[in-house]
Amino acid sequence: MKFGAHISIAGKIYQVAERAKKIGCNTAQIFSRNPRGWQLKELSSQEVKRLEEELRRFDIHPLIIHMPYLPNLASSQIGLYLKSVNALEEDLKRSQVLGAPYLVTHIGSFGGSSREEGLERVIEGVNTAFKRAKNEVMLLLENTAGGGRELGSRFEEIREIIESIKEKERIGVCLDTCHGFVSGYDFRTKKAVSETLRLFDDLIGLERLKVIHANDSKSPLGSHIDRHWHIGEGYIGEEGFRALLHHPAIRNLPVIIETPFKEPGDDLKNLSTLRRLTK
Repeated sequence: MKFGAHISIAGKIYQVAERAKKIGCNTAQIFSRNPRGWQLKELSSQEVKRLEEELRRFDIHPLIIHMPYLPNLASSQIGLYLKSVNALEEDLKRSQVLGAPYLVTHIGSFGGSSREEGLERVIEGVNTAFKRAKNEVMLLLENTAGGGRELGSRFEEIREIIESIKEKERIGVCLDTCHGFVSGYDFRTKKAVSETLRLFDDLIGLERLKVIHANDSKSPLGSHIDRHWHIGEGYIGEEGFRALLHHPAIRNLPVIIETPFKEPGDDLKNLSTLRRLTK
């Protein structure tokens, strides 16, 4: 099983490989640029080549790219929406340049419009970005906690988006355990995990599940409060993660932690816990 963390790209982007290896990763997730801004820093061919070499040297694969925080594909504000579609196009292209097979995106918030209108904008935005960025990078829709006017907390909404994407071979899902738990999908026991993944399979299809974001939750089931916590120390608990990691549908997927990082060793501790729970 592949375990990794979200790794900082501070300094030179190729440094992510060594940083990932130091905490025991054999896969990794990164932003391809500043996650809190719109400006793009050009990816030099030398840095890209060095990244490829370092990932190979430290046996880190697959590399997963995450979209920045600012884009909102469901936004009813035309300026923000157009910038978001452009950002998705650019990150699809950057993911290909970086050799990443997957690009993870949050689905967005529909703001002052209706849920249905928000879903329509997401679908149109993804189709537009795919048309402009012709490559084999797969876009993974990440389920959300469902707070406020967020889209994508329910499997039915994710299915609705996927069904309307023209290039269906380019769309998949990243399942975040904390987001799923606080939106009402239980992961605390073997029975709960089996039921949640059965429902996912019925509504979306487990063949579309490509990446797991493994995060415990500091908030209770169905609370819609997105507070990631250390593996085994939150409301999901060790039993839940043990059941998830032993489920046949998960065993061959990359598992990425996005747990709190406040003290040196936090990521190493959480990755070690996950590995222990696979035994």
